[in-house]
Amino acid sequence: MKFGTKVIHNGYEIDKHTGALSIPIYQASTYHQKDIDNPPEFDYSRSGNPTRKALEETIAILESGDKGFAFSSGMAAISSVLSMFSSGDHIVICEDVYGGTYRAANSIFNRYGIELSFTNASDLSELEHSIKSNTKAIFLETPSNPLMKITDLKGAINIAKNKGQLVIVDNTFMSPYLQRPLELGADIVIHSATKFIGGHSDVVGGLVVVKGKELARKIYSIQNGFGAVLGPQDSWLLLRGLKTLKVRMDYQQNSALILAKWLSEQPKVSEVFYPGLENHPGREIHFSQAQGPGAVLSFKTTDNKTARSFMNNIKLAAVAVSLGGVETIVSYPAKMSHASVPRHERERLGISDNLIRISVGLEETEDLIEDFEQALK
Repeated sequence: MKFGTKVIHNGYEIDKHTGALSIPIYQASTYHQKDIDNPPEFDYSRSGNPTRKALEETIAILESGDKGFAFSSGMAAISSVLSMFSSGDHIVICEDVYGGTYRAANSIFNRYGIELSFTNASDLSELEHSIKSNTKAIFLETPSNPLMKITDLKGAINIAKNKGQLVIVDNTFMSPYLQRPLELGADIVIHSATKFIGGHSDVVGGLVVVKGKELARKIYSIQNGFGAVLGPQDSWLLLRGLKTLKVRMDYQQNSALILAKWLSEQPKVSEVFYPGLENHPGREIHFSQAQGPGAVLSFKTTDNKTARSFMNNIKLAAVAVSLGGVETIVSYPAKMSHASVPRHERERLGISDNLIRISVGLEETEDLIEDFEQALK
């Protein structure tokens, strides 16, 4: 089946007990056990819940993985994956990673004796040079947040596999509709499902999909042991969001391309970062591994004052953290998503005070342009 059909017809579109065209919300913490010598599939909802299972198996199907896991947030998902590693292990992370991942790496996991280093993963020679004898995994984002840098996933995966390392990919920006890293050879895919998968800015959740029984066993042990699981109500909301993922992203990325081209022509805009633009670095690589440019873009104004003025005067779009909702959201990375990154490091990476990130929603494109025009003026 094509993806747009698979998000609706994947084995979890109909409740097998009643025929309802929606999986029920099993709002239960515990389950009756008829035979204590033969435990049932579900005994306690931290360990498993029917609604959560439907979501976990659906995302595994959509990502072409073997097993899916649902967590209480995207950071719970990332932190749970990083918890697989032990003191003395080394992990290479792409340098312009999401600020929350950077914060967790540098304020939590480094205290456990896990060595983490950040590198420009869009340069495969630099990525390979960052690998050490104790490197256990490579953690990637492509496109990266917020400068939309492109990493050659096949190239990075080949480097890692030749050295016996795991490849972990945060696929939040693309979603399983536009990019499926496991099909390219990655081992683990992570989503902040709060974003495009949920799609309506009304739920917080994280998803992990793995290849292989051994990785599935490790992640389940961490999920069950830490207990940072997604509740049934939120699992149901994500199942509902998945059903419209394709149609939302089709519209959103079409609008994003129009908006990116318009911004490129504005005198108060110095640079636009979007894989859909012909001059975007890594565009050819991106379209060799993804089915579209996505709905997130960033741009730099000619000076910091213009950026601040834009953020203060935008009216139609929301000024907020997060992305992927039905409403257009503009954010200021230096003070929002990447505020935890030290200023000198932000500036080195190009995350300057005149950088603005946009998650394009479902509004009429003409209205968005009109709003952006008045805000820039």
